[in-house]
Amino acid sequence: MPHSFYSRLRTAASALLLLWAVALLPQALAQGLSPMDVAQIETVTSATIAADGQHVAYTVSEPADPTEDNVPASTYLYVMSTETGEVTASYTESSVASVTFRPVEGTLTFLTSGDDDEGRALYELAVDGDAPTRLLGHATSIAAYAWAPDGERLAFSANEELDTPEAALPYQPDLFEENQPHRRAFIADLSAGDPAPRQLNVDGTVYLLSWRPDGTQLAITEAPTPGVDDSFMAQSLQIVDADTRNVTADVANAGKISQIEWSPDGQRLALLAGNGIHDPIDGRIMTVQVDDGAVPENIFPAFEGKFEQIQWTDENTIHFLASESTARSFGTIAPDGNDFTRILTARDAELNSFAPSEAGHIAFTASTPAHPREVYLLRDGTDSLERVTTHNEWLADRAMGRQEVVRYTARDGLFDIEGLLIYPLDYEEGTEVPLIVVVHGGPEAHYSNGWLTAYSMPGQVGAAEGYAVFYPNYRGSTGRGIEFAFSSQRDLAGKEFDDVVDGVDYLIDQGIADEDRVGVTGGSYGGYASAWMSTYYSPRFAAAVMNVGISNNISKWGTSDIPEELYLVHSRTRLWNSWVDMLKRSPIYHVENAQTPILIAHGAEDTRVHPAQSLELYRHLKVRKPEVPVRLALYPNEGHGYARASARLDYNLRMMRWFDTYLKGDDSEATLPPSTVELPMEETAAMP
Repeated sequence: MPHSFYSRLRTAASALLLLWAVALLPQALAQGLSPMDVAQIETVTSATIAADGQHVAYTVSEPADPTEDNVPASTYLYVMSTETGEVTASYTESSVASVTFRPVEGTLTFLTSGDDDEGRALYELAVDGDAPTRLLGHATSIAAYAWAPDGERLAFSANEELDTPEAALPYQPDLFEENQPHRRAFIADLSAGDPAPRQLNVDGTVYLLSWRPDGTQLAITEAPTPGVDDSFMAQSLQIVDADTRNVTADVANAGKISQIEWSPDGQRLALLAGNGIHDPIDGRIMTVQVDDGAVPENIFPAFEGKFEQIQWTDENTIHFLASESTARSFGTIAPDGNDFTRILTARDAELNSFAPSEAGHIAFTASTPAHPREVYLLRDGTDSLERVTTHNEWLADRAMGRQEVVRYTARDGLFDIEGLLIYPLDYEEGTEVPLIVVVHGGPEAHYSNGWLTAYSMPGQVGAAEGYAVFYPNYRGSTGRGIEFAFSSQRDLAGKEFDDVVDGVDYLIDQGIADEDRVGVTGGSYGGYASAWMSTYYSPRFAAAVMNVGISNNISKWGTSDIPEELYLVHSRTRLWNSWVDMLKRSPIYHVENAQTPILIAHGAEDTRVHPAQSLELYRHLKVRKPEVPVRLALYPNEGHGYARASARLDYNLRMMRWFDTYLKGDDSEATLPPSTVELPMEETAAMP
C-alpha cells in the first residue's frame, strides 16, 4: 500500500491547506474527474490507534469494478507503523468491521465472515501476524462488541434466533413488521475454557454497549422494539450489573443517542445525544450521574455547532470533535461545560473521527476539498496534523475545481446561510456558467468543507464538465446549534427550501450562475427538495434529478419506517390533524406548475422512503403534464441509497447526462436521453 509522510506545518489548518494547494498545482495540465474515476475511488472509513501509539489500524473501502460486478465495496484492514510509516495489508480476505485494539493484549480484533462462518464472527490478529484466529462465533451474526478493561470479558450483541413454525405450503408470504428479531446482548468470558455467552436480562433490542472502567457494570441502550423508528426515538439508557446481568438503574434520557462514554472514575456518563425528544440530532454533550432516574444535562446548550464524537481524557476533561457550520474543530471541554477549548480548527478540511492513545498520539480520519478521506496523525507534543496514508495516487493527475465557502442572507433576514461552491475548471471571473444545486438529506445533516464528490453528488465531475456545483446548508441543517436545527420544524418545504432558492439568486447576482441553466439534485429529503424545485419552484430550474425522494407527505407517512421520527423532529403535528397542509407541502400538489425536465430514481427495496413516492410523482407528471420530460429509473435490490458498484455508476452517468441534456442542450428539443448508458472506450480501458 502506498504511503507518505507530509512535513510538519505550523498548524493543522495550514497543513490541510497546503495539501490542497499541492493537489491543485498540475490542474492546468491534467484532465478533470469523470464518473468512472468516482467509481474506483478508495476511501479510508475508520482508524484506531494502539495504546502505545506505535501502530494505527485503519480500514479502506475498495469498490468493485462496476463493468464486471454489481456488488458492494469491500472493506479491508491495514496497519501502519507510526515510526517508520510502513503499511501492511493485514486482512483482505473478506470485509471487516468494528476494528479495535484488545485491552491488555494489544492485539487487533475485528468482525468478519470467514469461510466457515454463516455470519459475522469475532477474530483476533497480532499486529505483525500473518493469519487471524477466530475468537468467538454465534448462532447469528455478531452486530457489535465491546471489550471489558481486563481484555478477557466481552460484551456483544446479535439478533435472536426466531422459532418460527415450518410452513405447510411451499410458499410463505412476508408478514409485514412481524417476526422481526430483537438484537440481544451477551457477556462472554474468553479466559474460561468454555466462553458460553450469557444473555443480559433486558427485554428489548440492545444497541450501544460500554463497560464501566472497573469492569463491574455496563451502560447500554435498549429500545422496546427492533423497529427503525424506535432505534431513532426510543432508546433508553440503562445500567447493567456484569455479574447478575440485571438492570440496576434506568437513566431518564429522551431523544436520539449515538455514543456512551464512562468517566475514568466510573461515576458519570457522557452521552452524545439529543437535547430532548424533539431534537433532530444526537449532537449535544449530555452528562449524568449513574443513579436510577437521573436526568442527563446538556453541558453546553449555547454551542452553535454539532458535537460529532467525544472521549474522556480524565475526570475533568472530555475531548470532542465538532462541526461548526462548514468547518470542523477538535478540542476539550470540562464535564460541567466550562473551559471549552479548540485545539485544532480545520476550515478547509473535514475531520471525520479521532482516536487517542495513552502515548499521546491521536489518529484522525479527514478529507480535503481535493482528496477523499485519509489517515492523519497528531503526534504528542505537536500542534500540526500529518497525513500518513495516500490512496488513489492517480488523483494527482486529475484537475480539481476551486472550492470555497459562500454566505448569503435568507429572504426573511433571520439567518445568514452558508454553503459550499465548487467552480468549473479554469473558471474565469465574471463568467456565467450552468449551476447544479445539491441539496442534502435529513434535513438533519450538513456539508463540511471537505471532499464533496460521490456517485450521487456531481462535485468535481460537474466541475470537469463546466458546471458550478452548489451545496447549501439551509435552515434545519446541523452544525449551527439548537436554534438553527429547530428552525425548520413545523414548516416542511417552507423557508428551508426558500433558503436554497435564495442561494441560487445569490450566485446569479454574483455573476456566477446562468439563471436559465440551473439544475437541482439530492437524495431523500434532498430528493424532496428536488421534486419541490421542479414543481412549486419549477420556473427557476431547468433540470432536476430526484433520488429516493418524497412527493406526497400523506402517503409518505403511511409507507415509511420512521413515521414517529417525522412527527417528533420535523412536522411536530400529527398527519390526521393537518391533512390539507401536508398535501399542500407535497410536490404532487403543485404539478400543474411543472415545466422542469426531471429524472426520478429510486431503490426498489427502499423502506425509508417507499418507491411509491417516485411512482406517484411520475404518474402525476405523465398524466397531468405529458409535455414535461420525465423518466423513472428503479434500481433492483437497492434501498435508501445505492450500495452496489454498477448501480452507482449507472446512476452517476444518468444524472450527469440528464444535466448535460437539459442545461447544455437545445431547449427547443425536449427529448429524453437514450434509455441506456454507455461508457467511453478510453475510460473502460482505464479501469484497474
